[in-house]
Amino acid sequence: MTLLPSVPRRSRGSVRPQRGHLAPLLASALITALAISLVAWLLWPTWAPKAFENDEPLPVSIGETLFNVPPRAFRMRVQRHSGPQERIDLNFVYPLLTAPGAPKRVTAETIDETPQPIDRIFLSIAAHHDSLAPDILVHTVYPRYLDETRTHANEGLLMQAFRDGTPYAGEDLFVAEAPPLAARCTRDAATPGMCLSERRVGGADLTFRFPRQWLTKWRDVAGAMERLVEQLHGPQN
Repeated sequence: MTLLPSVPRRSRGSVRPQRGHLAPLLASALITALAISLVAWLLWPTWAPKAFENDEPLPVSIGETLFNVPPRAFRMRVQRHSGPQERIDLNFVYPLLTAPGAPKRVTAETIDETPQPIDRIFLSIAAHHDSLAPDILVHTVYPRYLDETRTHANEGLLMQAFRDGTPYAGEDLFVAEAPPLAARCTRDAATPGMCLSERRVGGADLTFRFPRQWLTKWRDVAGAMERLVEQLHGPQN
């Protein structure tokens, strides 16, 4: 008869830890998780939503020039904060010049195939870093590329076309003296023409953009831009 070697039996305590040891470990882990959650809740920032709900103007410094900007006027969420910035992009409802409200949700049932008219005036404010001033562009640089012919686009508003083959080919320059206005505009094509008008305030350049068709009432547009500057920065000398 062949004898099989006997296998020694393991003691009960060496197989696995007793179930009684798991309860304190689970309780400790649960307490730690609750403590972390409580600390995170207490430290979570709450000032940003309140500032947006109150709609109080945010002081923004651009090129060391102070502007007070309504929070809802910002086009990009990342720019919606106070303090120094290199550039901000804004939009205002025209002609009221108020900051737009929350955007309406568009669904397949409510969308309209017909393009909606633009009712916003867009404004970008950026530090100029001693670049050419807008008035130098209008009176010194642009004339090099303009056609000699001037036409009266509207009462008190003159128009000159940029020559083909120049950096501004396909655009027109509109100029008026009272009230002052200078706007470089693309021409209507597949999309409506848009105008660009610039001015310098302190260490920042302000670039306004609006539809070309608004120039039929150009005095209203010139006055709107002046009022926006006063709202954001104060009266200009």
